[in-house]
Amino acid sequence: MLRMFLAVTSMALATWTGTTSGTDATPTLSATPSPSPTIACPPALPITGSVAGVTTTSVTISYSIFFRPPCGYDPPMTVSLFASREDAQQWRTPVAEAVSGPERFGSVTIGGLTPDTEYWYRFSDPDGKRDPYMIGPARTAPLTTCRATATIDARWGGGFVATVTVRNTGTQPLDRWRVSWRWAEDERVQTVWGGVVESTGADVSVRNASYNGALALDGATTFGLLVTASAVPDGLTMSCAR
Repeated sequence: MLRMFLAVTSMALATWTGTTSGTDATPTLSATPSPSPTIACPPALPITGSVAGVTTTSVTISYSIFFRPPCGYDPPMTVSLFASREDAQQWRTPVAEAVSGPERFGSVTIGGLTPDTEYWYRFSDPDGKRDPYMIGPARTAPLTTCRATATIDARWGGGFVATVTVRNTGTQPLDRWRVSWRWAEDERVQTVWGGVVESTGADVSVRNASYNGALALDGATTFGLLVTASAVPDGLTMSCAR
């Protein structure tokens, strides 16, 4: 009897241990992924640009990249030129493009442009990510159509008198001209004859009078200046355009 009881008990224990229900099993814990941290970008432009130089057929744009991704960019950057501000705002039909070097602070020169024409520039990175903030104008220089040279005729402690000669150096007759220059010190124009002052102060612009705007090829005319100054300059550097 004892042997039969032990055998039945052993079989009952074996059956019980093999049929443990799921509710009695120890639960398995699963790891919950932690959320990725949110990066706060500083409230500043990631890239800025400005016109560093122009010729009749090119513009040079300098740039500064202040932040790296995800808040900014990695060079090289593509500078795109557009024919109007509206085209630039919509990134519509760029007329010219150039790619920068690997520098984070550098410049890009874009050639093949039309003289005396305004363009608008924007930036994008190698992955095609377009900068949404920086947009600016750049104007090519006009074709050289005339030359202006100044001769100081008389000087004294408080100023001087000068004669400016305007000559047509282009390939076509001129119907008008404009001479511009910038004073280096405190010089100021008091009187002009033979021309009409359009702007005064440090930056001066004088256009032709009604009777001397037409210049034949290699033709020349003059206008005069009465200037006040604490020190008379050695000479004047002027630009001339139609």
